[in-house]
Amino acid sequence: MARILKPPMPLEWSSGERTLFLAGSIEMGSAPPWQAQVEQALADTSVVLLNPRRDDWDASWSQEASDSRFRGQVEWELEAQERADLIAMYFAPATRAPITLLELGLFARSGKLVVCCPPHFWRKGNVDVVCQRYGIRTVESLDALVTEVRRVLAP
Repeated sequence: MARILKPPMPLEWSSGERTLFLAGSIEMGSAPPWQAQVEQALADTSVVLLNPRRDDWDASWSQEASDSRFRGQVEWELEAQERADLIAMYFAPATRAPITLLELGLFARSGKLVVCCPPHFWRKGNVDVVCQRYGIRTVESLDALVTEVRRVLAP
């Protein structure tokens, strides 16, 4: 059974457990809940899913480094991505996903990205060029992303 960690839960897992960070469109909660689809699709695996979509997110929090709640969220996400075995990144077509674009840049050279950027994402061309340049695995659909994740994380 997959285990799900969300902020502010501690990033704790056993040595040898495989970890997957779910990076991608959230848009302050307006993006579709694609992370829940991935969680459900991987429920039968022994993967630890690191899902940044916080259940108790409060949009009134000041998005400034001085706000400890906001800072804690961002630091949780950065540490989780740095420590994850694999990062599955999804660019929902109807979103802008500025943080996901930032994270693509941060982790493009990590060797642990799988990116899904469907047609009609507003900066698909930029995402495709970055992925090609750095040899990042790409897929065209959320289902294909799950399939690739299963392949890469298979024991």
